[in-house]
Amino acid sequence: MSTPKKVLDYAKKNKALMVDVRFTDPFGMWQHFSVPLAELKESVFKEGYGFDGSSIRGWRTIDSSDMLVIPDPDTAFMDPFTAVPTLVLTCNIHDTMTKELYNRDPRGIAKKAEAYLKSTKIADSAVFGPEAEFFIFDNVQYDSSANGTFYTVDSGEGIWNSGADEMPNLGHKLRHKEGYFPVPPMDTYQDMRSEMVLTLLEVDNHFKNGVECQHHEVATAGQAEIDFAFDTLVQTSDNMQVYKYIIRNVAKQHGKTVTFMPKPLWDDNGSGMHTHQSLWKGNKPLFAGNKYAGLSQMALHYIGGILKHARAIIAITNPTTNSYKRLVPGFEAPVNLVYSQRNRSASVRIPTYSQSPKAKRIEFRTPDATANPYLANAAMLMAGLDGIKNKIDPGQPMDKDLYSCTARELRRVPHAPHDLGEALDCLEKDHKFLLEGDVFTEDFLDAYIEFRREQVSDLNSRPHPHELYMYYDD
Repeated sequence: MSTPKKVLDYAKKNKALMVDVRFTDPFGMWQHFSVPLAELKESVFKEGYGFDGSSIRGWRTIDSSDMLVIPDPDTAFMDPFTAVPTLVLTCNIHDTMTKELYNRDPRGIAKKAEAYLKSTKIADSAVFGPEAEFFIFDNVQYDSSANGTFYTVDSGEGIWNSGADEMPNLGHKLRHKEGYFPVPPMDTYQDMRSEMVLTLLEVDNHFKNGVECQHHEVATAGQAEIDFAFDTLVQTSDNMQVYKYIIRNVAKQHGKTVTFMPKPLWDDNGSGMHTHQSLWKGNKPLFAGNKYAGLSQMALHYIGGILKHARAIIAITNPTTNSYKRLVPGFEAPVNLVYSQRNRSASVRIPTYSQSPKAKRIEFRTPDATANPYLANAAMLMAGLDGIKNKIDPGQPMDKDLYSCTARELRRVPHAPHDLGEALDCLEKDHKFLLEGDVFTEDFLDAYIEFRREQVSDLNSRPHPHELYMYYDD
């Protein structure tokens, strides 16, 4: 564990001139402001910096806007992109009056989830390993006004450019659903993804367990995946924020743009964030046992909690209206709320790559990377813990290709919500498990649901271009 003095020494060693103070808003956006290095004193790690909380979405009203941002010394790293040498510190948000963690601070919620886990004596730590997918585009344009709306994204790799007058057009365009994973020249982003990996590995105090692989994903037009190794709940959530920052900025240096939007392309695979997770006590993995797929009874109960509360936590793990354009059958979308070993058509998969007890884990395949990582990981943990505490039976596994089932067979299979509005309804009805240990609060969930409902309304009240295609002549 680092100390304020070690951070100051680290900053001087790296000749930092500025300090970038960063925190995450309730909806996953990384926010920041910067101060000269002289303003970073050891006392700041206790007293923090003051800022206006009313200017952050979903936080304070203007009549009670003062808040404190307090840096975590374990998160220090040098920004690889700024022209001026800049030290970055991830922070927690505290109330100025009570000095307690602010109940709407996502990182604070994740820290409380870790503390609650320890208080249950079930385990010492929960580890998470996300597999975040994204698209790399050459260009994106969009607009939404009173009398019209449009969007267009483009990639030189996209199959729609097979007839483009590129002078010369060399072909090698990836057909829909065939991006997993041909070698170059069809895969045009090999070097860029490797640069992203190497930049991630250079970041101090993050990705300590490594970056596992990079590859093209299934869709055309630059869909990609880079996987970093598992870590504890808060550390993995911190890493995901750094990961997004690195990926976007390396792409920008190449004149490209990255989106983690789940479904930017119609009629091709969307981008998810399959999340591996397990519980540990000391050095002992708790999900290994002699039950189904080599799991322990604890792991099966954890799955039971995930499946019981899935329709509610999906409002947090899949938080945008666009998320539900990915969660439709036919595109490897994990919409079926059942579990199975090896089976990618189930929302909960038990990987079988290794029989080592340390490798035993469950993979929740439904989330996407628009989720706030602190909230998503905390919500999944709380659902799993509820399953363990209440010995929730996950039912029988579904060891069959669910995409080949008939409509009648699928009617008996629980299904993810069809849209964000339905998911928010589920969260309103089923959230008591999130309130255990004061991890989430009613105040936070009310604010979160209200904000997301406004987004649903914003979308639903606007004409859609495809509606003109379908209905203009009716």
